[in-house]
Amino acid sequence: MDQNIKYYSEMERYEIININDGNKYDYLGNNDIIIDSGGNLKILILSDSKSKFSIFGKSEFIEVSWEYVKKIGTKTIIIDAEEKNLKKLH
Repeated sequence: MDQNIKYYSEMERYEIININDGNKYDYLGNNDIIIDSGGNLKILILSDSKSKFSIFGKSEFIEVSWEYVKKIGTKTIIIDAEEKNLKKLH
């Protein structure tokens, strides 16, 4: 089997880190991925970690285009995106 193949069952335990600002976005399995009809990964939908501490707050999410994914390592997914390039979802 090709060594460049990654299974979602393995990747769901990968932590997502933005190297631009150092923010951590939990594990891939606790977030969502949008895949197009051709099977290509297009967008990561990440839980906004700042909203986790608010008991009565609304859930907030961040949409990250796949172009900002820079590296998939052995235990992490590294993104490099400035806050102005991240779309906030409510």
